[in-house]
Amino acid sequence: MTFECQLSRNFETNKSIMSLLKTGNPIVSIYTEMTPNPETMKFVANKLLYPSKSIDFENEEAAFPSPLAKELFGFPFVKGVFIASNFITLTKTTETDWNDVIPSIREFLKEYLEEGKAIINEDEIVLKTSNTISSDDTDIVKKIKELLENYVKPAVEMDGGAISFKSYQNGIVSLVLKGSCSGCPSSMVTLKSGIEGMMKRMIPEVKEVVAEAD
Repeated sequence: MTFECQLSRNFETNKSIMSLLKTGNPIVSIYTEMTPNPETMKFVANKLLYPSKSIDFENEEAAFPSPLAKELFGFPFVKGVFIASNFITLTKTTETDWNDVIPSIREFLKEYLEEGKAIINEDEIVLKTSNTISSDDTDIVKKIKELLENYVKPAVEMDGGAISFKSYQNGIVSLVLKGSCSGCPSSMVTLKSGIEGMMKRMIPEVKEVVAEAD
C-alpha cells in the first residue's frame, strides 16, 4: 500500500471516528466465536444488546418484536436469530459457508449498533418460557428455575445458546433449547448427562429432563 493510500485510509477512518464521537454513539466492535453447533455462529459486541435477557426467533414471521432480527432475516442464508445480553447467535442454511458471510454480517451489525437503532421492542414480546421465579411457582419449580439461572445459563451462553424452563409435571422437567442449543448435535448429551444428572442430584423429585418446542 502506498503512503498516499495509507494516508487517505487513515483520514477516512479518523473522519468516521470523529463523526461517531460528535453524535455520542459508541464505536462498536464485533467479533465471532464458534459454537458446538456447526450451523450457528456467535457474534459478540462490545456493548449490551439485551441486558440480562435473551430471546429466540426461529423465523422471520416471529421476529416482529425485534427490528434488528427482522433485518438479519433479510440475509437469505439466515434461518434463526438469537439475541442475548451482549451477543447474537445466527443459524445459517446448511449450504452456506461461514467464511463467505461473516464479513458482511459483522459490518452490518457494526453499522446498525453504531447508529443506535432499536434492538428489541419490549411491549411487543409475548413471553412463552422463562426462568424468572413467580409467586405461583411451587417450591420444586422455584428450585428448578434457580438451577437453570445460576448454573446452566452461564455455561450455555458461552456457547451462544439458552435453555429455558417450560413445565414440571410428575417428576418430568420440560425445557426449551434456544440459539446454538437448538438442533445442536451435542445438546441432548448436555441435556441428559449434564442438566438431568445435576437436577436429579440436587432436586430428588426430578426423575427426567426432556426438551420440547417453545
